[in-house]
Amino acid sequence: MSNTIHIETSSRILITGGTGLVGRALSSALANEGFSNITSVGSRDCDLRDSAAVSRFISEIAPDYVFHLAARVHGIGGNTRYKSDILVDNVLINTNVVEYSRRAGVKKIVAMGSGCVYPELKGQEELFEDQVWIGPPHSSEDSYAHSKRLMLAQLNAAKEQYGLSSAFVISGNLYGPHDGFNAEEGHVIPSLVAKFFDAAREGKPVKVWGTGVAIRDFSYSDDTASALIAILRNLEGSVNMGSGMRHPIRDIVDTLQKLTNVSVEWDSNKPDGQLVRYYNLDKLDSTGFKAKVGLAEGVRRTYEWYAENSKTARK
Repeated sequence: MSNTIHIETSSRILITGGTGLVGRALSSALANEGFSNITSVGSRDCDLRDSAAVSRFISEIAPDYVFHLAARVHGIGGNTRYKSDILVDNVLINTNVVEYSRRAGVKKIVAMGSGCVYPELKGQEELFEDQVWIGPPHSSEDSYAHSKRLMLAQLNAAKEQYGLSSAFVISGNLYGPHDGFNAEEGHVIPSLVAKFFDAAREGKPVKVWGTGVAIRDFSYSDDTASALIAILRNLEGSVNMGSGMRHPIRDIVDTLQKLTNVSVEWDSNKPDGQLVRYYNLDKLDSTGFKAKVGLAEGVRRTYEWYAENSKTARK
């Protein structure tokens, strides 16, 4: 549902996960639009699993608007390996941020969900926002998905009981500079970037999980930031977010192979995850948002950033 609001550039804005991939891009995008009162919090600033710490922190800031991006997040490897820890940590983080934001009188929360909240609907090309609850999430990432689904339920309940305005952003695959570049447990693009960088340096081939046929919507961090601002101003409830550009994993591998001249060995014994997962973007499109960075350009920028920052980048 559209609910356009005017936001003063003097508004106090809190970004959780502010030191991460999307948080950094969002801080820059807000500053470029004239917002001058932005607080970005990373895990070193406040342990969001600690309810007392979150209560104090949010009370002191007294934000008007909150972008809740913080999460304990891995790729498919880590999400399968650390299921209990992921569920517990993310439920604590989300519950604390939403509840203490509500208590502090926040006008609106834009909270980052994940595409894994959707069930696997075989044979369907697009996923729509009202389909989140019609089946269980894919088993490869179910703990992370359940923690995000619970946050959606909490936001809905806070709206019904307290009138709290919110948007729950169901994102495609996000990537860009300042991501977590863990070769074994990270998301697909940063994981591949790290693998190709190491292989190019060592003169070895790259081993890639799966077959490369899985199709995803990949959204570059700068485009993601622009979409989040559009969602804050215009939309309520669950909102699919993505670039609208759909690619098989093999396209990322091909781009990195051209950049590095590294040979590739596919490991078809490893999982592909859901074979097809992308989203109907009608709600997001209604705001006038359009992604600007194509996959090949975004992957090139991300690889070049990592090549310059590999020693200090998050792993």
